[in-house]
Amino acid sequence: MATKTSPHQKRMARVRKALAARGNLRPRLSVFRSSKTIYAQIIDDAQGVTLVAASSLEKGFKEGKKTGADTAAAEAIGKLIAERAISAGVKDVVFDRGGYLYHGRVA
Repeated sequence: MATKTSPHQKRMARVRKALAARGNLRPRLSVFRSSKTIYAQIIDDAQGVTLVAASSLEKGFKEGKKTGADTAAAEAIGKLIAERAISAGVKDVVFDRGGYLYHGRVA
């Protein structure tokens, strides 16, 4: 019996297919957002490992922030993952918006 795929899963697959076509084997910066938090991770798909990760759930992140789900938190997570990527030796990545619109927290 075939299972139905949600529209979100179809968008995710379409975005990943486009990234694989023009990614030139660069690591993928994947973003996941929920109603309360935002997560980002840099993934090497050739080896199947996560190189760097950052989340708004980490200790000491919420100091001075109202919530972990607004654009200010997303900007802080972006800066944090950029610092960690540079220290890990990752220079360029392909952005995987993960089926979300490139708007608001994802942008």
